[in-house]
Amino acid sequence: MARRSSTTREPVLQALVLPALEPADGEQLAAHGHHDGLRLEGDDLSGRDLSGTSLSECELVGVTAHTTVLRHARLIETRLERLSAPVLDARGSAWRDVELSGSRVGALDVDDAEIRSTRITGSKFDWINLRTSTLEDVLFEDCTIEELDLTNATAARVAFRRCRVGSLALAHARLEDVDLRGLEIGAIGNLEGLAGATLDAQQVTLLAPAFASHLGIRVEG
Repeated sequence: MARRSSTTREPVLQALVLPALEPADGEQLAAHGHHDGLRLEGDDLSGRDLSGTSLSECELVGVTAHTTVLRHARLIETRLERLSAPVLDARGSAWRDVELSGSRVGALDVDDAEIRSTRITGSKFDWINLRTSTLEDVLFEDCTIEELDLTNATAARVAFRRCRVGSLALAHARLEDVDLRGLEIGAIGNLEGLAGATLDAQQVTLLAPAFASHLGIRVEG
C-alpha cells in the first residue's frame, strides 16, 4: 500500500446524480443481464438468482431482497433506498458510486467484493462479511452493525461517522486511512489489524486493557 500521509485522508466521494429513469418491474432483471437507467419501487426480488447482473444508473426504492443472489453483480452509479434483506448474497460483487440508505439488512455477504466510492447511511446490519474484499473511498454514516468482519480485507480512505459496531474482526486486514473515530466499538478481534487505522484518545483509553492483554503487559495499581 502507499506510504501513509501525516493526517488521515477522508473518503473522496461525489454526490450521486441520476438522469431521468424509466419505471421498471423487477421481473425485467435477469442474471447476467445489463440494466441501465431503471427505477424499481416496492418490488420483491426475494429468492431471485441475479448472479452477474449489471445495474448502471439505477434506483431501487423500498425493494425486498431476501435470499436474493447477487454474486459477481456490478452496481455502478446506483442508489438503493429502504432496502429490506434479511439475507443477501453479494459475494464477488463490484460497487462503484453507490448509495445505500435507510435500509435493514440482516446478513450481508460481500466476501471478495470491490466496494469503491460508496456511501452507506442510516442503515442497520446484523452481520457484514467483507472478508478478502477491497474498500476504497467508503463512508458509513449513522449505521448500526452487530458484526463487521474485515478479515483479510484491504481498505483505504474508509470512515465511520456516528456509527456503532458490536464486534469488529480485523485478522490480517490491511488498512490505510481508515478513520474509526466516529465508531463506537464493542469488541475488537485481532488488534494487530488496527495498524493503519485512526482512533481518538477516548477510544485508545477504553481499549487500553485489550492492548495490554494483547501485548502481554501486566497492569498493577
